[in-house]
Amino acid sequence: MQVADDSEFVAEREAMIEIIAAYVYFSAEQTHRRRLRDRVMAAMERVPRHRYVPRELRHIAYEDGPLPIGYGKTISQPFMVALMTDLLDISPQDRVLEVGTGLGYQAAILAELAEQVYTIEILEELARDAHDRLREAGYDRIHFRVGNGANGWPEHAPFHKIIVTAAPGLIPPTLLQQLASGGRMIIPAGIEDDQTLLLVEKSESGRLSTREVIPVRFAPLIVSH
Repeated sequence: MQVADDSEFVAEREAMIEIIAAYVYFSAEQTHRRRLRDRVMAAMERVPRHRYVPRELRHIAYEDGPLPIGYGKTISQPFMVALMTDLLDISPQDRVLEVGTGLGYQAAILAELAEQVYTIEILEELARDAHDRLREAGYDRIHFRVGNGANGWPEHAPFHKIIVTAAPGLIPPTLLQQLASGGRMIIPAGIEDDQTLLLVEKSESGRLSTREVIPVRFAPLIVSH
C-alpha cells in the first residue's frame, strides 16, 4: 500500500534493514530463524517509520530501539516489529487482530501483508492519532476500536493471527478463544522485569501449544474493567 518515498530517509531506512538482518542472524539460536521472510522485510522497507513517531523524533526514527510516543507508551524497536510479524506467518487472506495500536506503525506493517487488520487501543488520544496517520497513508483495510484489548474484538472473531504489543502477566483467555483453528498469536507476557515473547499456535483441532522465543521488555498491558 504505502511506498516509502521520503528521499531524506533512504539511507537510514536501508541501514535499518541491514541491522534487522544482522540481529536476526545472531539471535537465530533462540528464534530458530537465520533470516526473515522476504515479504516481511519488504514491508519493513516500504513503510516509512518516521511517519509513525512524534515529529521531534523523526531524525532518529530508524535507529534500532524503542521510542516514546507519549502517554507512557513506546513504538517497538524495528527488529522486534519485524521478528514478531515474521513469527505470525501472515498470509494475504488473513484477518489479523492487533492489541495496542500506538501510533499505527505495526498496523501499517500488518496491512502490507494481510487482507484485514483490526486494531485496538485503550487510549483514545493515541487511537485517534493513529487513525489519522494510517488513513492519510491510504490504508483502508484497517479497522479501529478504542477499548480494552484483553477483550479482543468478538464481533469479528475468530482471527487467523493475533499480535499483542504490550505485556500481560498471563495470556488473556479471551484472546485464546478468539484465535482461529490453525492460527497463531505472538504476545509478550510476564512481570515487568521477567517477560518472554511467546508464540501460541492453535491446531486445526483446537489444541493450544506455546513456545518461548526470547526475553523481552514491553510496557504492561493496560486492562480496564
